[in-house]
Amino acid sequence: MVLWHPSITPVERKPKAAKKIIGAPPFILCGSFILLVIIGACLLKLPIATEVPISWLQSLFTATSAVTVTGLVVVDTSTTFTPFGQVIINVLIQFGGLGLMTFAIVTLIALGGKISFLQQTVAREAFNQTDTSTLVSTAKSVLVFSLAIELIGILILSVYWSGELGWKASLFHGFFYTISAFNNAGFALSADSLMPYVEDPVVNFTITGLFIIGGLGFSVLIDLLRNKCWSKLTPYSKMMITGTVLINAVALIAIYCIEYNNPNTLAPLSNMGKWLASWFQAVTTRTAGFNTLAIDQLEDATTMVILMLMFIGGGSLSTASGIKVVTFMVLILATYRYLRRDEGIHIFQREITKETVSKALALTMISIGITWIAIFALLLSEDAPILDIIFEAVSALGTVGLSRGLTTSLSETGEFIIIFMMFIGRLGPLTLAYFLASPRTKRLRYPETKVTIG
Repeated sequence: MVLWHPSITPVERKPKAAKKIIGAPPFILCGSFILLVIIGACLLKLPIATEVPISWLQSLFTATSAVTVTGLVVVDTSTTFTPFGQVIINVLIQFGGLGLMTFAIVTLIALGGKISFLQQTVAREAFNQTDTSTLVSTAKSVLVFSLAIELIGILILSVYWSGELGWKASLFHGFFYTISAFNNAGFALSADSLMPYVEDPVVNFTITGLFIIGGLGFSVLIDLLRNKCWSKLTPYSKMMITGTVLINAVALIAIYCIEYNNPNTLAPLSNMGKWLASWFQAVTTRTAGFNTLAIDQLEDATTMVILMLMFIGGGSLSTASGIKVVTFMVLILATYRYLRRDEGIHIFQREITKETVSKALALTMISIGITWIAIFALLLSEDAPILDIIFEAVSALGTVGLSRGLTTSLSETGEFIIIFMMFIGRLGPLTLAYFLASPRTKRLRYPETKVTIG
């Protein structure tokens, strides 16, 4: 091997190649969402996208709400935006809900390209996966499964609404509501959301079915499709399914009992209507954002239940946000283990690692901290009841989209605060923490000590 030769002089050295811009995966993921929001805001500002002119801030708010699949709106979607604008909102919801990386990976594969190590790392961050080897199959499965479910939803709603709206309008409504529901967005083509269908079983079960499937998590759905047997499911899938069933059941009974005699919500409805309305409100709070009852007319006790549900959210690798169901379950199990003085946290014959517990605790504390700061800032900028402000902040962070009426009366400062909260809620507080904090390795360790707690 020749290392040097007299004929080779220093002046013949090749010029340095331009440095590649390489950022941390959370930074790239964050940048992708910001770019999508900016593109969406520009498209929604076009004259052909609106019936009446809107400000740049209103356009930015709507685009952010769509990309983060939240559903909070400062202008009425049905009367402010043209069909073109509504389609743009739907596209933003689809990209934001299924994730940019899903589309990017599948497109790259279709074009015959290879996924680089950096792209794999970014995708793993976006999908919340630990195994890079399964990313391609996961991305394909997510896209195919999602499109299949959405097609079924569009067919059901379009056929059902055809008698009421006509085929052309029913197809558009079926398309819009299916995309919005499956991606847990909560955007509606009516100012009162789905309140006219409060006692309609077809609309209730179709819409709730779509956002429950979307919020359950694609890893769980893929696991169910592959194994089809409870004993063969992964511990995570079992935890997610069990937690979802328990939380939904408790919420259903709680809302039904609390609101039963409320003349502004359940009292005027039939017995079946009471159960349908209770069911819808119990599950829509898991970041879906639709409503069949007036949220500002609910009892304060029901509002507290909804706040807790919005904060918990749905599942990982799903169209839902929040701290996630399994995170909540891990914290409950960790608390139970400490009270029992058990050695480890066990569930479904598996032991949960200490790192998982630390991650769950960190995510929850960051979420609580961000929410508290947002509430404090909104109290300074808005002249509104504190319960409405708390509700708005939690709804934005959980990308839920429910509101007690504060959204449309927000000041410009308040709109920026909610935009920030929606973005963080979708990106993930933990991803944001990874982006802000650089990992440090310390070789020096100090002696352990005990401090008084409680």
